[in-house]
Amino acid sequence: MHSFPASSADSHNRTRIHPVLASFVDEVCGTLARLCAYLMTLALMALGGIALWQHLPDVTTMETSPKAWSEAARTVPAFAVSQLIFPGKTETYEIFRHSEGGRKDVFHWSGTGGVPVAQLEIYRPGEEVDQVGSAAGYLAARMDPAGARELEAAGIIDSKFGTVILFRRIGITEAAHACLRFFKHVDEPKFRLSGWSCLGEDMPARRAAIGCILNRPVLLSAGNDTKFTELFARTEVRRSNCAIAGTPALSADWVMGADNPRLRGTF
Repeated sequence: MHSFPASSADSHNRTRIHPVLASFVDEVCGTLARLCAYLMTLALMALGGIALWQHLPDVTTMETSPKAWSEAARTVPAFAVSQLIFPGKTETYEIFRHSEGGRKDVFHWSGTGGVPVAQLEIYRPGEEVDQVGSAAGYLAARMDPAGARELEAAGIIDSKFGTVILFRRIGITEAAHACLRFFKHVDEPKFRLSGWSCLGEDMPARRAAIGCILNRPVLLSAGNDTKFTELFARTEVRRSNCAIAGTPALSADWVMGADNPRLRGTF
């Protein structure tokens, strides 16, 4: 008896099984490749999440930094301002302390019905990070936290602390009636004067009001800060008459004008 038919059947079965095995192997390899890609994606996402998590403390610190300030009702006042500079206006004096040593002495003046008309902040930093950013942005947020932040330069004035930059809000149709902001940074000893004023019927009067605000603070106590005491002693020599402070003479230079500084001549 010949066995050729059996051999032919086995050979035929093998030729049918090989493609099935090859297809199965290909499918397994494809699945493994997709699984590896999936695992690598998860690993990359995990690494990215860890990197973001490491930055969260910095973000939290930035968000909670304003909460580090608290009112210090029992702290001894460091400054005084004459009650005669703004007759008929109510003055409020607040002191704020930072957990890392900073101090803010804030004077508020209000008119009829308690409407705020002016403010002065004297800031002496401690170890905290000063996150003021731009002077214009800081002043805009101080006066109107929910309002527009765009300010433009409104000239400069002279004071017993030196020249002070003025700002006003962009888009005011009548610039003469715009409230003015001011900002002065001193490097040694390090402190900052800032605030705003809506006092006065026109621009020269408002500039004069800010001149009064800046020229009238008197130092009562600086603790052990001898440099701060010496600075105020020197500034008292430069104090000018409140009635004319901040109001430039008719012959004043262009940079001291009542409006934004303008270049002389034409191009």
